[in-house]
Amino acid sequence: MTEKRRVPMRMGQLAPYLGVAPFVVFALVCMVYPTGLMLSESFRDAQGNWTIQNYFDLQNPLIVEAYLMSIRISVTTALIGGILGCLVAIAIVHGDTPRWLQGIIRTFSGVAANYAGVPLAFAFIATIGRLGILTLLLKNIGINIYAQGFTLYSYLGLVVVYVYFQFPLMILVMIPALEAMRREWREASMVLGATALQYWWHIARPILQPTVLAALLLLFGNAFGAFATAYALTGGTITMVTNVIAQQISGDVLHNEGVAYAMAMGMIVIMSLTIAGYAVLQRRSQLWLRKDAA
Repeated sequence: MTEKRRVPMRMGQLAPYLGVAPFVVFALVCMVYPTGLMLSESFRDAQGNWTIQNYFDLQNPLIVEAYLMSIRISVTTALIGGILGCLVAIAIVHGDTPRWLQGIIRTFSGVAANYAGVPLAFAFIATIGRLGILTLLLKNIGINIYAQGFTLYSYLGLVVVYVYFQFPLMILVMIPALEAMRREWREASMVLGATALQYWWHIARPILQPTVLAALLLLFGNAFGAFATAYALTGGTITMVTNVIAQQISGDVLHNEGVAYAMAMGMIVIMSLTIAGYAVLQRRSQLWLRKDAA
């Protein structure tokens, strides 16, 4: 009788773990195994012998420049997208934006945040490329953006394209945090004589700061790992980490798979630090909101 009673209890204890089993399997097959394979291959040369030379080769000026360029683009687009996204999110949640317009912005943000790669590059080429629709319309009224030095296929053009999917992501991240802030806090501060600027600086800023920093880290990682958009626009003329990795794997001049795997491991380290920082800041922001809600 005792044995029969223990079996259902054990099955009941295992039941919660069965629900996450598909995720664990997915993570092992699609994340852990490829990472382990890249780590192993990064210590092999072209002949398959073990070596650490691949990591010493990361000091190559071309590779260092690629990392710096990727970091530069990621930081720039994260800051621009973060500022624009914060302003739009504040206008949606705490402004007098009509409900129909709020719905449009939320829907657009959900679509645009996931719209990247070759389709996004083609959309911008068709819109503000040298023969794009908007470019030709502006030229008809006497405005030639390319005559002013702008080109879509440069660093500035790449920043414009990246910001397109960066700031909607910031909107999606900030809206829940802004909605969690009680209107009573603002009303109480106004009753005590505080201005709107004082409320946002002394009350809202400390509460939202961890969320904003976490969102900026998320935007940085989102841009740092992007590949297809930049490659489709520039054809690899802008030296970024992802482009150099592709050249090391399939290029004719640059071809060293071991170095490519070492570069990929460097990206994984940077992305892991970014995700860890995001998780810590996100936990702090949730702790703030729970304390204030209580």
